[in-house]
Amino acid sequence: MSTGALTIDLDALAANWRALDSMTACETGAVVKADGYGLGAPRVARRLAQEGARRFFVAVAEEGAVLRRALGPEPEIYVFSGHMEGDGRKLAGAALIPMLNSIEQLARHLESLPGHAFGIQLDTGMNRLGFEWADWSEAAGIALDHDPLWLTSHLACADEPDHGMNSYQLDIFRQMTDGLGVPRSLSATGGILLGPDYHFDLTRPGIGLYGGHPFDAAQPVVRLDLPVVQCRNLMEGEVVGYGNAWQAERPSRIATVSGGYADGLLRALSGRATFYHGDTPCPLVGRVSMDLITVDITDLGTDPDFLTLLGPAQGVDALARVAGTIGYEVLTSLGSRYTRLDNSG
Repeated sequence: MSTGALTIDLDALAANWRALDSMTACETGAVVKADGYGLGAPRVARRLAQEGARRFFVAVAEEGAVLRRALGPEPEIYVFSGHMEGDGRKLAGAALIPMLNSIEQLARHLESLPGHAFGIQLDTGMNRLGFEWADWSEAAGIALDHDPLWLTSHLACADEPDHGMNSYQLDIFRQMTDGLGVPRSLSATGGILLGPDYHFDLTRPGIGLYGGHPFDAAQPVVRLDLPVVQCRNLMEGEVVGYGNAWQAERPSRIATVSGGYADGLLRALSGRATFYHGDTPCPLVGRVSMDLITVDITDLGTDPDFLTLLGPAQGVDALARVAGTIGYEVLTSLGSRYTRLDNSG
């Protein structure tokens, strides 16, 4: 096999959902946007539905339509971007529920899809999506007359438990929603970990389902093995890859593996990342190129068939730190050329 193997442990995914669900007394949904954080939204959502998830969240209507075909008619699918111009047919055809973000979206939805379910997103200080306070004051009466399913917001700093923004947003959310009689949702993974004050009626875990920070107790979900295409001996002083970016300081054995930035392996990993053969670390040498990466296997004493970049020895957050980014980007960058394998009992 000439492409990398991306193994997805659906048992671990399900265990992470159950663990996060057990931390609350409310309902637990699931965020499966960006094609299930790069792992395949249909397979991820189907397994979570088996565990009991009944409400799923995507970013855009196109994602929701794909998910509806995978899940069938019963689960509720919510669209964070709301009701965009031209979305009416997709929302109606796939029975998607837009989370409306503005007066304009509210008007568009009520005019083009009267009687179609919707939710409301409120901006509590993140300044990204949702009704601002003044707009909500103006539109709340109209929105509430049409029975929104949910009032939601999103925390900006939930992965930092001591950050003052958390309690500030909680207070604003309560001021905007207390007494309205509509179910509420504020928390994704980080908010769940902040405790019961943040849980309300529904939580929406995302990254924690897939084994990422800030849910440090999560089981790892992803393994990435890259096949070795060729091995070669280098003499001391020889160079490897574009720009002669690495020079051998001793006689070395170099493995060229199939994978590169076209597969979501960031160029920032060049000369910094570590692959593994079992428990043995093997440093990436030279630059990450479009399709190929070179790895120093001198100390292995054998030529491996594959090397592991994500696995027991190195999770998504550890690799993200090496690249100077976050686990979300590592996961959602994983390319389409990998053979995706389900690993579940």
